[in-house]
Amino acid sequence: MARAMREDGQSESLFDDAEETAAEATAPLAVRMRPRTLDEVIGQRHLTGAGTPFRKLVDNDAPMSLLLWGPPGTGKTTLAYVVSQVTKRRFVELSAVSAGVKDVRAAVDGARRALGMHNAQTVLFVDEVHRFSKTQQDALLPAVENRWVSFIGATTENPFFSVVSPLLSRSLLLTLQPLSDDDVGEVIRRALAEPEPRGLGGAITIDDEAAGHLIRLAGGDARRALTYLEAAALGLPSGGLIDVATLERAVDRAAVRYDRDGDQHYDVISAFIKSMRGSDADAALHYLARMIAAGEDPRFIARRLIVHASEDVGMADPTALQTAVAAAQAVEFVGLPEARINLAQAVIHIALAPKSNAVIKAIGAAEADVRNGLIGTVPAHLRDAHYPGAGKVGHGEGYLYPHDFDDGVVPQRYAPDQVAERRYYEPSRHGLEARVAERAERIRAILGRAGSRTGNRSENRTGSQAERKAEGRTEDKSKKEQA
Repeated sequence: MARAMREDGQSESLFDDAEETAAEATAPLAVRMRPRTLDEVIGQRHLTGAGTPFRKLVDNDAPMSLLLWGPPGTGKTTLAYVVSQVTKRRFVELSAVSAGVKDVRAAVDGARRALGMHNAQTVLFVDEVHRFSKTQQDALLPAVENRWVSFIGATTENPFFSVVSPLLSRSLLLTLQPLSDDDVGEVIRRALAEPEPRGLGGAITIDDEAAGHLIRLAGGDARRALTYLEAAALGLPSGGLIDVATLERAVDRAAVRYDRDGDQHYDVISAFIKSMRGSDADAALHYLARMIAAGEDPRFIARRLIVHASEDVGMADPTALQTAVAAAQAVEFVGLPEARINLAQAVIHIALAPKSNAVIKAIGAAEADVRNGLIGTVPAHLRDAHYPGAGKVGHGEGYLYPHDFDDGVVPQRYAPDQVAERRYYEPSRHGLEARVAERAERIRAILGRAGSRTGNRSENRTGSQAERKAEGRTEDKSKKEQA
């Protein structure tokens, strides 16, 4: 907790010291356990490690303006507080939710007086700076430009969209990552072992199952983990044990039995995918909620949505892919818990959209022909004709430029001879793909490609492969994918 300070950086009185001591004793565990040095910070080693730009700024007590971008609970406020502690600077915190231009100017004026009268520098920390209007953000510019303050802004939203360009260009942008399960586990262990009044002083223990459930509930958010831990420890006698039942009562959340490396993971993701494929939005939402509650990586969920927007919907509703990609971007920009809304929107869209597996059948059939050796040479008139001497060997000769023709389509051979009559894409008559099917037939007629149908021949093979991929078995067994 920040000490009440005069403008010269000294404690105002003994009453302030007593007030601070009392405040520390009653502060939440997450506040008491806030790191006091960069070495105590858990996670974010890409920012705090030796030789990093941020570490150099702090170690050399250099003036700085920082924008910290990351999901909730990843340590944005912590880093700002540590900077003020390590560099012995005044710490002034504003929340963009409640502060206005008047508050910003008052904080800057106080910083200027402290700097001019006592050479005391100030860390001005603005939480949720993305909520400031353009006028409010502009009010910060003189202080940042003239280094009256060391400005540190925290945001959960993409600063390239939410922070004005002049402020962004004057600040070093640092991106914080969600804490790993190991990181959150270390936060919990440290809080349990740290002597009172800062930590729980070893008076309480937690069993492995409850610790795993707590880590899943935290979802990479250290503050949430410590808040739940404190709630579970409340009322337990010295030597008490936090088990799953105790944790469930404390947070009013039933433990979802879900091992991210075990059968539950594969069963739930399989049911999730098949519910969307079967157009049951309600069932799909149930499995989505179940995965989120169990701490499944939201990026994994988003990846599966992107895959199945093409695999199960495809050209029947091409906007399903756009929605899935947008949901994946929202996961990166916003993070949980808010991003669950974006994921739910994508799930509903994909589940209720008209279905077509023509896209995956088409690429599967084309791949099967390639594997079977049906490759052939590129027709001469399609070969690269830009380099000197290409015309001498007939490259590009006879090529018809489609834009020179009224319909933008002209009869000429595109595929190699071996597959000239093959038809891979067989559109369904579902949704928008019915219109695509009509256009595909007209174009094939112009091109003279009546063709032979190949999709049904490889359907079983590509379908079984797609099923395995859909259930996450190929992707999720990769350690890199789980990283």
